This record gives sequence, C-alpha cells and structure tokens, in this order.
Amino acid sequence: MALLRARVRDLAALVTTPLRPEDYLDRWDPLRAGTALRGRITALLPETDNAVTVVIRPGRGWQGHVAGQYVRLGIDVDGVRQWRTYSLTYPSGRADGCIAITVSAVPGGLVSNHLVHRAAVGALVHLDQASGEFVLPDVLPTKALFVTAGSGLTPVIGMLRACPDGLDDVVVVHSARDAASVLFGEEMRTYASLGRIRLVERFTSTEGRLTFDDLAVLVPDHAERETWACGPNGLLDTLEESWEQRGRSDRLHLERFRPVQRATGEGGAVAFTRTRTSVDTDGTTSLLDAGEAAGVLMPSGCRMGICFGCVVPLREGSVRDLRDGAVTTAAPGDGVLIQTCVSAAAGACDIEL
Repeated sequence: MALLRARVRDLAALVTTPLRPEDYLDRWDPLRAGTALRGRITALLPETDNAVTVVIRPGRGWQGHVAGQYVRLGIDVDGVRQWRTYSLTYPSGRADGCIAITVSAVPGGLVSNHLVHRAAVGALVHLDQASGEFVLPDVLPTKALFVTAGSGLTPVIGMLRACPDGLDDVVVVHSARDAASVLFGEEMRTYASLGRIRLVERFTSTEGRLTFDDLAVLVPDHAERETWACGPNGLLDTLEESWEQRGRSDRLHLERFRPVQRATGEGGAVAFTRTRTSVDTDGTTSLLDAGEAAGVLMPSGCRMGICFGCVVPLREGSVRDLRDGAVTTAAPGDGVLIQTCVSAAAGACDIEL
C-alpha cells in the first residue's frame, strides 16, 4: 500500500510539474491537516486608534493553548515572510474555533504596522503551536495581582477571559499613556463595575511612570497576592528587585518583551551560513541586531510580544550571553540553540541562517 501511494504521488507530480501536488491542495484547502500550520484572518477588530485584535481561524493541526501563552506568527509583507510573536487574547475552546492576537502598531514596526493598517480579512498567516509559561496554575490563588503596562495587558486579558468565575479577589494595576490608549479599556472597566476585579489605571502622561512605592500604596496587601507582571523591562526590573528583597520571588511571575542586556563580550566575525553573509561585530551588539543590519532575515518575536522567537542553531564558534556574560561554545553537530537577541559574538561563529 505504501508503494502504491508513493507511485500515485510520483504520477501526480509529473502532471502538476513545475508545481507540486501540495501547491494545488494549498489553494483548495490551505488549513487542512497534515500540512504546515496556517490560519486565516476572519476579523480585524479595532481596540484603540493604534491597535487591533486579529481574529484567526487556525488550521486543523492547531493543538490549542492555555490562557497567557503566545503564538509565533508568520505573515508576508511586501513579498517577504516575517515572523513575530504575540500573546493570545482569546481563551481556548471557543465555539467558532478561532484564536486572536491583539497588536499595537509601534514606530518603525514592519509587522505591527502591517497588521494594524494593511492586513485584510481572508489573508493567510503561518503559525507555530502555542508556547509560554506565563499562565495561571491549576489551583487558582485566593488573591491575585496583575501589574501591566501598555501591551503587557495582552496575556492578562486572556487569563481574565478564560476564568470569569475562578478568581475571587483580583487587583489589576495597569499603566498606559492615557485613558484612550488603554487596550480593552471598556471591557476592563466593565469587569470592575461588575465587581470581578479592582481596576487601578495609571496614566503616565499625568502621573508619571509606575514605581514600586506607588504600587505599595495602591495595593497595600500586594505581598499577600500571587502576582503576574508584564510590560517594559524597567517596570519588571523594579518589581523583581522589590520582591527579591522581601523574600517573595516565588510569588512573582514575569513576562518580558525583550530581555535586559548587561554584559559585554569580545566580538568577532559572524557567518550566516545559509545566506552566505558575514559581518564583523563588537561585543555589545546582539546577533539579532547584527544580522538585521547586514540584511539577513532574522526570526524574532522580541520587539512585539514574548521571547524565544529568535532561537536558532549555533553551528560553530562561541557566543556570549549579554545578560550574565556566560559563554556558549559549539562544534559542528552539537545541536546547540541560542537566542540571538541576547547573544553576541565571543570570537568567530557560524549561525545557521
């Protein structure tokens, strides 16, 4: 039977040459099982003047997700496929089978601006399976605190939507430029009016950036609450340090859009083997930035979403972790994976891109 199927495929290939049989199937049923995972945009719902929720019907290979996780999404922009990572804002198991991401356009953001201003209903996108550990535990806490800023609210709204009755005592402290720029503002305020959450909105245009001292005043019992925080690194660093000083690190869960870079390395020549590109770098430039500056299409979710969208194989050589200075070395065949957004060359190295 296997031999017969192989012969049928070979005959089909002869008929469809120069295309493959799969190319015709893709036109007829691009979301079918057994092929690369895709999705189709079914709706574009404005959230603010500069943000939109993209509703996607995933293909039949989609394995579901847990509220708070993210998805790596690929979309063709001006003929080039770009990959970015976004938090999932719809809960799993909807009757229509759809998932959603909520995207804020950022200055110079190629993909974010495309999705907010140019994407169309019916367009196909490419998907990876959902990932991420920024989720609620199986046994929900009796008292919860969510601290968010800007688009850091996106994984949290997924959690709040997923368990409308499961969290009894919830405080959400959200920082934004002003009231009009708050994502899901009407929905969040409705939750507050119904008593589902206590909502504290902080507007940087009039009140400045949120600090730990502010939070301690706004939520006096914060130390008693299991806490999830997502937003800019400056805010998360402050919270992490404060929770560590008080011996409460086990009760703080952080989701960073882009890791903090601290250490420097010695630099070296970086070869991107697939594209036959080479560039000399210093010890402070991440491989992600170096590759993009050299014209290499670098996979990344760091600038708009969650980490680990930039993981690639290090074929050979050494790189230094910009966060702690740790050096990773690989020889051909080792199968070492690195994050290009937090790694710099520590000598000559070859990256499989």
